[in-house]
Amino acid sequence: MSSNIDPVAIPMIERNPNDLPGMDTSDQNTLTGKAVLSFNNINYQETVQSGFAFCKKTCVIERLSNISGIMKPGLNAIMGPQDGSRSLLLDVLAARKDPRGLSGDILINGKPRPANFTCISGYVPQNDVVMRTVTVRDNIEFSAALRLPMTMTRDEKRRRINEVLELLCLDKVSNAKPGSKELRKRTSIAMELVAEHPILFLDDPTSGLDWSTTTDVISILRRMSRRGRTIIFSINQPPYSIFRLFDSLTLVASGKVTFHGPAQEALEYFKSAGYNYDSHNNPSDFFLDIINGGFSALLDTEEDDHEANEHKELSERQNHVSENLANMYTQSSLYSKMRTDLDLLSEEQTARRSSALGEITCVTPFWHQLEWMICRSFKSFKGFPRTTIIRVIITIIVAVILVTPFSSLQNDCTEVQKRAVLLLLLTGFECITSMSSRELFMIDRDHFLHEHTSGYYRVSSYFLGKLLGDLVPRRLLPIIIFTVILFSIAGVKTDVKGFFTMIFIVLMLAYSASSLSLSLGAGENVAAIPTQFITTYFMFMMFISGLSLHIMNFMQNLSWIYYFSIPHYGFTALMHNEFMGQNFCPERNTSEVSRCKHFVICSGEEYLMTKGIDLSPWGFWKNHVALACIMIIFLSITYGELLALTKKRVLN
Repeated sequence: MSSNIDPVAIPMIERNPNDLPGMDTSDQNTLTGKAVLSFNNINYQETVQSGFAFCKKTCVIERLSNISGIMKPGLNAIMGPQDGSRSLLLDVLAARKDPRGLSGDILINGKPRPANFTCISGYVPQNDVVMRTVTVRDNIEFSAALRLPMTMTRDEKRRRINEVLELLCLDKVSNAKPGSKELRKRTSIAMELVAEHPILFLDDPTSGLDWSTTTDVISILRRMSRRGRTIIFSINQPPYSIFRLFDSLTLVASGKVTFHGPAQEALEYFKSAGYNYDSHNNPSDFFLDIINGGFSALLDTEEDDHEANEHKELSERQNHVSENLANMYTQSSLYSKMRTDLDLLSEEQTARRSSALGEITCVTPFWHQLEWMICRSFKSFKGFPRTTIIRVIITIIVAVILVTPFSSLQNDCTEVQKRAVLLLLLTGFECITSMSSRELFMIDRDHFLHEHTSGYYRVSSYFLGKLLGDLVPRRLLPIIIFTVILFSIAGVKTDVKGFFTMIFIVLMLAYSASSLSLSLGAGENVAAIPTQFITTYFMFMMFISGLSLHIMNFMQNLSWIYYFSIPHYGFTALMHNEFMGQNFCPERNTSEVSRCKHFVICSGEEYLMTKGIDLSPWGFWKNHVALACIMIIFLSITYGELLALTKKRVLN
């Protein structure tokens, strides 16, 4: 793969920004053309709690202190030691951190940063959040479909996608799934570039990449910056071949800025301050050596090198060095010039400030988002053919094992109890297998937070799209397979109406049980609710339903438990469907009746009455109403948990 750093001109689609809805340059909540990001006196504090639950201590830690600067169109690099300052500064500028601890001004072209800034700027996280179960092109098409305005034609979107694929050298692997680290990184960048936002943030875009791929990625970002985009990224110790491509450099350490200005002037700045630079040394290593205290003798010649606590000494030493470097920078001509430029940009600032908590805006309607969410969820489901095949095989094996002992059930009074036990096993199987649905929203949490915050879709469209495109096919296939095997081997009620009614009942049971698992797997504190809780609930309720087949007098005292039992409603509906209209001793001959030891059950209705089951149509449909109500309640809880996640807006 080529690592040529020369810019390559690839023409993008030209259009008047005013022709696009929501892209009017006069609208403060949109960005078009070139964008200059400036920040003045930024301070960021985090509240940390420690101790036990009832005696927690709260302390406030200042993570960023009095940071100011200007990021213009071009490559703007943020460097520093691995103390979290550089990524934190990037996330604060990108509005990807909790704003409650933020103070200071962040301006775009001299105006307050819009409340929906996360939706009108690009952001590539360090941990690539691309769908590995769909192809590279599918990922980029998804971003283009939901982040480009509806007024663009399909041909225009397709041309833009192809241009981005060619720019990132992805055109030859567009139909492959992003399995490697390099391919995922390029795909993540492509998903942001296709939206053509004027500002793009990247958190350590070269992390985990080899030298050749790192050079390619930075070269691509350089080409984009030459088109007028403001590229802001954090990076750790780049080689000189990459460092020389930077337009602006910001050095941060211990939450303070130690240098901010043109990247090519940084070396001369530190040399003029008295630091000796070896011409064979990498400038990035040279800067970090200074920040880490390698040259601290120039700043504090009386520093004691023999403290008892070495770790504490190093930490205090680095903080001391960082503070002195920050003071040295504030007294430099670079800082004075930056303050002058910053004051000029701030003159246009109005008294009105944007919303502190931010706002999520989408350029596409709900139904369009739902359609694409269903398509992607279904493609992702098909992206696991091996998993699907394994699930089918397991379902077939379990179904054969469970149903075979009940093969060829006879229509006589001795087989009545066997039919009920078989239906109870079917109920238990569907409840237990529904626990796998807990991971539906759990495994996609990072994707959801990133894409929703970036304005891909609303929470409602994501929620319904995952249910219809992923949960429905995931549960539908095993249900049909198990029911067909049960009908084929056991010989239960075999008419067409009975078959489809059983399918409907099992679907209602499975989706109701799955909604319980979903509600316990979508929230923030998922680890606090172990899977054993769901298993215990289903096993207990199945035990109660099993007792009802044999000990009716005992169960009358515990009948209130049935109101909270998902298996009970499904089992009762299955019994109603199976036994209504059944005749177990059609001729009432003596040999037939003598086989029943205690009493004769000649009809399904008689058996249902002994179990206290209502024979009326409402006695059948009330179980479905109960299952539907349970499903709605737990799905509403799940939706509320997803909404709560979006309120935090704190992404890793």
